[in-house]
Amino acid sequence: MVVGEVTKFERFFRAAAGLDVDKQDLKRYYDFLNQKVYDLLIIAQAAAKANRRDVLEPYDLPVTKGLQEIMYVFRDLDQEIEVAPVLDRLTARPPLDVTLSEETQERLPLVVGGLSMALARAFKIIDPETKNPQTRDWERVQQLFELLL
Repeated sequence: MVVGEVTKFERFFRAAAGLDVDKQDLKRYYDFLNQKVYDLLIIAQAAAKANRRDVLEPYDLPVTKGLQEIMYVFRDLDQEIEVAPVLDRLTARPPLDVTLSEETQERLPLVVGGLSMALARAFKIIDPETKNPQTRDWERVQQLFELLL
C-alpha cells in the first residue's frame, strides 16, 4: 500500500469513529476484511448453487438490514475520502465455483465499505473511550463479527 492510501484509511477511521490507526492496525484491518469477504462470498456461492446458478448475483450476498444501512453511510462518507476503489483493489477474492456477475463485482466495494464502517463503529460500541485500538480491542471486535457474520 502506498503512503496516500494509508493516509486515506487513517482519515476514514477518524471520520467513521474517531479512531487513530497505525500500520499494524491496517494489517489487522485487511486480514479482517479478507476473512469477512471470504465468508460472505462462500455463503453467497451456496445460495447461488442452491438455486442452480453458476453466476453469483448481488442478492446472493448475505447482506443484513444493518449492513445495508451502514453501506449507505459509508457511501456518503466515501464521497469525501474516496477509499472504495482502494478497498476493491486490496480485498482478496477467494476462488469460487461460481462467477461473480458484473453487478456483484460493482457492489462488492460498497459491501466492503459497509463492513469497514461497521468495524470502526464496533470499537466505539465495545468501548466508547477507544481512540487507538489495541490487540485486545481487535480480538473483541473480531469475536463479535464472528458471531454475526
